[in-house]
Amino acid sequence: MFWLSAFLDLAPDELDRDVAFWQGVTGYGLSATRGAGQEFATLVPPDGDDFLRVQRLGAGASRIHLDLHVEDPQAEADRAASLGAVVTTRHELGHVVMASPGGMTFCFVRHRATTRPQPATWPGGQRSLVDQVCLDIPQDGFERECAFWAALTGWVLAASTVAPEFHHLSRPEGMPLTLLLQRLGEPSGPVRAHLDLATSDRAAETARHVALGATVRAEHPWWTVLSSPAGSAYCITGRDPVTGVLS
Repeated sequence: MFWLSAFLDLAPDELDRDVAFWQGVTGYGLSATRGAGQEFATLVPPDGDDFLRVQRLGAGASRIHLDLHVEDPQAEADRAASLGAVVTTRHELGHVVMASPGGMTFCFVRHRATTRPQPATWPGGQRSLVDQVCLDIPQDGFERECAFWAALTGWVLAASTVAPEFHHLSRPEGMPLTLLLQRLGEPSGPVRAHLDLATSDRAAETARHVALGATVRAEHPWWTVLSSPAGSAYCITGRDPVTGVLS
């Protein structure tokens, strides 16, 4: 694997609101739509390669899925299946849609990218960057899902020093996104995900998001939980947006 990107899969009635919101959050442009039904678009950073994309769903609730960019999607899909994943679709265009052992959707694709964008600097002086996908995992599948993603990526798995319910995978240098794995309080259910931002000033960044239409759900010592205008949860964390380290 040489790149990791995240897809915002949005319900049709939430698409326009959330795309505009995430453009405001990131400061990124929006590509022309593409796909058989013009259902795909990319959030385009002013520097570096893209790593955030959007998809209009035909049905179902909004969600997030991951794309793993590899040289040979078919071979990587076979390897993932040997680790416990399930192949959902082998597309004629070459990409493969899969589900992790706990049901988290991800795809293997060929699109090349190598350069991580720089954090944005905002009028308040703070810097921020979407830099993490948190996998939200019910209790009965947590250890299995941690082992799966560590084996799939080859990244080092470690327990978080912030709270016992978190583990993280250390990304290689230059990777745009890291993976945080959260053990939920619920005993069972499907794995899902949300985005996290790192920022140099959590209070200022939270105020900026609220002005863009977000709603604060909860405050924690190191992170703030918010909802996008369409209701999707995400977090702003007090981590350095360049290094990802708690500041």
